[in-house]
Amino acid sequence: MRLHLRPAVLAIAVITLTGACSAAAQTQAGRSPASSPSPAPDPTPTVERTVAAPDVPVAAVQAHLTELGRIADANGGNRAHTQPGYLASLNYLRGKLDGAGFTTTLQQFDSGGTGYNLIADWPGGDTGDTMMFGGHADSVLAGPGINDNGSGSAALLEVALTVAKQKLKPAKHLRFAWWGAEEIGLVGSDHYVESLPENQRAAISGYLNFDMIASPNGGYFVYSSEGQPDGSPALEKTLTDHYAALGVPTESVDLGGRSDHAAFARAGIPTGGMFSGAEERKSPGQAKKWGGTANRAYDPCYHSACDTTDNIDATALDRNTDAIAAAVWTLTA
Repeated sequence: MRLHLRPAVLAIAVITLTGACSAAAQTQAGRSPASSPSPAPDPTPTVERTVAAPDVPVAAVQAHLTELGRIADANGGNRAHTQPGYLASLNYLRGKLDGAGFTTTLQQFDSGGTGYNLIADWPGGDTGDTMMFGGHADSVLAGPGINDNGSGSAALLEVALTVAKQKLKPAKHLRFAWWGAEEIGLVGSDHYVESLPENQRAAISGYLNFDMIASPNGGYFVYSSEGQPDGSPALEKTLTDHYAALGVPTESVDLGGRSDHAAFARAGIPTGGMFSGAEERKSPGQAKKWGGTANRAYDPCYHSACDTTDNIDATALDRNTDAIAAAVWTLTA
């Protein structure tokens, strides 16, 4: 979750380091990113969609967080933009996605050093009607960033792997994204949206963002659709309906330009998402509603060295991962 304004970014080429090239973000010399997609592999054999999304095991998400923590420990204690721990994190995510049958691409950009976005497309679905789900994969320099935003990164990964295990056959095209350089000003997501040709930008029917979803003293905040592009209220309702069915109260929150949904909203793409709180303090009313400690930060380790695997609320991680899965199953139908 970012606090400050974004710097200018110099766009350069998209490169594919390993695995197949994505129809979402590939480029060749002299062409703009995503303008020259390679043929996708034959779609993975599929079965008919189930009525509801399956339960995503939180233990699997926690295992990914453990690995991200190990990567940070082995690389100077962080996974920040331009640092070796960031690319190591993407390689871990990408290896899992490639093994599950996704078409993955690393999109390269420059902002005080080389950065990368990881894009993963699930074969099939109408590419003229694409739903995207994403969150940033980088941490601050001060710590490993396990809640911010290892939590969203790991949850998105395990939902994607669940899509593969279930052999989901969505009507819409399904794309996941892990953004780089969010913590220095939303650079990666800005680059992605700004570099898309107009026809591919118009093909994105919605984007949901998941940033900090397991704060240890957190709440359940759903991005407000007020003032957002047409179509955003339906995304907000998908999430609020899911939590309501669980008996979990939510609050609507206007994050403005604090996370990676902002670039999509500026482009007129419907946006939504959820998070569990950052440096702000929980009110007494929220503590009564959700539990936790009033007048204490939702995440006391926000942007700090103590944002480790000990800084995770497992219940919130479980519920919010299942909310991502519910949104994927519902919004790609």
